[in-house]
Amino acid sequence: MKGILIILDGLGDLPTSQLGDKTPLEAAQTPNMDFFAHRGELGFMYSVKPDFIPGSDQAIVSMFGNELSSSSRGQLEARGTDLKIMRGDLTFRTNFACIDSLKDGNIIDRRIRTLTTKEAEKLSSDLNKIDLSCKFIFKPTIQHRGVLVFKGGFSDNISGNDMAYIQGKSNTNKVGSVKPLDEDENSQYSANVVNEFLEKAYNVLKNHEINQKRIKKGLTPVNYLLVRGPGIEQPKLKFYRKWFSVAYMPLEIGFSRVSGMKVFSFNYPKLRWFDAYSNLNKGLRKACKFSIKQIKRNHKKFDYAYIHIKETDIPGHDNKPVEKKMMIEYIDKTLINFLRKFAPQRNIKVVITGDHSTPCKLKGHSADPVPVLLYSAKETAPKEKRFIEREARTGTLGRIYGKDLLKKVGFV
Repeated sequence: MKGILIILDGLGDLPTSQLGDKTPLEAAQTPNMDFFAHRGELGFMYSVKPDFIPGSDQAIVSMFGNELSSSSRGQLEARGTDLKIMRGDLTFRTNFACIDSLKDGNIIDRRIRTLTTKEAEKLSSDLNKIDLSCKFIFKPTIQHRGVLVFKGGFSDNISGNDMAYIQGKSNTNKVGSVKPLDEDENSQYSANVVNEFLEKAYNVLKNHEINQKRIKKGLTPVNYLLVRGPGIEQPKLKFYRKWFSVAYMPLEIGFSRVSGMKVFSFNYPKLRWFDAYSNLNKGLRKACKFSIKQIKRNHKKFDYAYIHIKETDIPGHDNKPVEKKMMIEYIDKTLINFLRKFAPQRNIKVVITGDHSTPCKLKGHSADPVPVLLYSAKETAPKEKRFIEREARTGTLGRIYGKDLLKKVGFV
């Protein structure tokens, strides 16, 4: 094996008063990341371009050298499931969410983290009974996430219904109707079908017995679906056949499959009660353990590994910097500690970075760059430095754009 790329989702952050005006990465105790930084190089990366707030799909698509127009979020998510997707099927990434009413469209919670796996499965079963003029499939995936597929010849030149993603402003808490983006009849028809489904879904969900029970328990009801990233064409991405991937969220699984990587995955722990962060920490523990196992098993079979750790993104969306710090520390003492012992003696390069920044105080993605660490498995003059945003800004790797990352670190 020549190299291992570790992407910690949403890693970049901004100083917060909750951590003494430090970022979670800066506040975290990360001796193993710092070991690599001490013997490697640091830089900072705009995963797409400066002043652009990337979605997770846009970030990884760009970081592997692709144009953003070559894929859609809905298609990548759908191809990360066991659904059979045909050309012309209209696919969306969805969130189980809560709004105040269909008329006012104010978002109360755009991702219901306390939704148990059993609840999601029951709600999905009833959503799939909706009477519509075309065939469709709604599939719950992990936690609040889902995939919506309309079978047939549709247009994807339509919008989603979450204004935050339409306007590119993470603090916009409004829903709108799905709109055609051109005057083509099929675009209008496709938008009408999706809007009809969303209205019927709201009516199914708002008085559902599960929501009645949730309200009695003081929990946020699940009464709406947010949809985004429409797509009808299989993404056209560069192939990375000498790579294997450890991915467990539908987006990253779908991206890895379409990119020709060998994908190793596992079943994410089910959320059986309402403690979302207990579930996330179980998932993180499983992800780190599974990643170590696959690196040990496959380092002689492949040239490169792509390891994507999702959990670090979620505290950013929830303004939980302490939880983000603790997750970073756990990754450092498990996965990175293993790499510290494993990579140098085998002359394996290690790159650690994020796909985008998710600052806790913004509760969403931002245009801020992410730190990049390159350990090249060569003897270099040690320098006193840590893998943190501030030091990465002055590192010898300098400024990097996502499309140039693999070339910059020598992975291509």
